[in-house]
Amino acid sequence: MSKAYFQPEDLKKFKDITDFQEVMGKKFFDYYSSVFEEGALTKREKCLIALAVAHSESCPYCMDSYTNACLSNGADEEQMMEAVHVAAAIKSGATLVNSVMMMNQVKEKLM
Repeated sequence: MSKAYFQPEDLKKFKDITDFQEVMGKKFFDYYSSVFEEGALTKREKCLIALAVAHSESCPYCMDSYTNACLSNGADEEQMMEAVHVAAAIKSGATLVNSVMMMNQVKEKLM
């Protein structure tokens, strides 16, 4: 049996993305680090946003990382689940709002 694609220990290898393209990898990490610095949003708020996006994007590495980051930055389980629900609501709403185009076309052709 082959190993599953997602391996939690691979998250530690994220830094290695510079191995195949050092210049771009370093630019990414510089940007990534600056995004998570304290600013108009607190680190806790940014981690909650990242956790929600991780779930919306279905990235198990990000879910793992930002679950821990949220906890480390003072978020509790209720805040974390609420953030995930916000992502779910936006993702489902985005799917449904696009149905308006389908409805317009159906109405144009059938009515």
